[in-house]
Amino acid sequence: AIVGAAGLRATAAAVRAGSDIALANKECLICAGAAFMALAREHKVRVLPVDSEHNALFQLIEGRDRAALKTYTLTASGGPFRTWPAESLESVTPQQALAHPTWSMGAKISIDSATLMNKGLELIEAHHLFGIAPDQLDVLVHPQSVVHALITFEDGSIHAELGPADMRRPIGYCLHWPERRYAPVKHLDLAETGQLTFERPDMRRFPALGLAVEALRQGRGAATMLNAANEVAVHAFLDNRIAFTAIPQIVEITLTAADSEGLLREPSSIDEALALDLAGRRIANADLKRRGAAVT
Repeated sequence: AIVGAAGLRATAAAVRAGSDIALANKECLICAGAAFMALAREHKVRVLPVDSEHNALFQLIEGRDRAALKTYTLTASGGPFRTWPAESLESVTPQQALAHPTWSMGAKISIDSATLMNKGLELIEAHHLFGIAPDQLDVLVHPQSVVHALITFEDGSIHAELGPADMRRPIGYCLHWPERRYAPVKHLDLAETGQLTFERPDMRRFPALGLAVEALRQGRGAATMLNAANEVAVHAFLDNRIAFTAIPQIVEITLTAADSEGLLREPSSIDEALALDLAGRRIANADLKRRGAAVT
């Protein structure tokens, strides 16, 4: 899959060609969620989620009476710094941030997982993909990465999707859907797995998640700006140009500046989303320049 907003045009072209999509590029929905899903409906294209959490939600809600559902919960491992004190995060190196405790992933998503921005982006993705209201979405930190999503019914019952942390499973599910076939992965043994724990995310130490939640609630293209600024900031961190803790700072500054400049608006097309993305990158890069961290 193409990483980031760069995958938007290519995925939109596949939709226009009438191809069903096994979507691994979440930025299509974060940058242009409403416009992208409208395009899929126009071309009668089914969008199947490859992301493990959204694939789990898809399995949990398919064929159900959605009116009976109260809350949709995505889980997060908590990343490599889940137990680190806030004062230690300033000195995090790219090498440390790339060492994810349970998943094997690319560089960009590994950093997003370390800041918890990835879980915020996934909330936005779930909102657009499944039409879930922002106040029905929730996040739980689950270090074992065995439970991938949960749904809570109006009567208080909870159903969960469990499985090994292996992307071959959700990929295979999408490729074979609507059939369910054998997956060549180690199957989950709950007795062997042992204790499963859950906790609330700490948004004081990991403010990126809170920024994403606020962008989702705000609408008006804030998620597009959030994603653009985050991509710029993560790239700068991987290049050792900024500190780990500067990533959410740059995102917040970009969102504030975009709002004050009157740039925030809900994109009604792929082109409008890409224009908003460019505006977000411009603001984020200007902030990098002020920090003396611009590309030379």
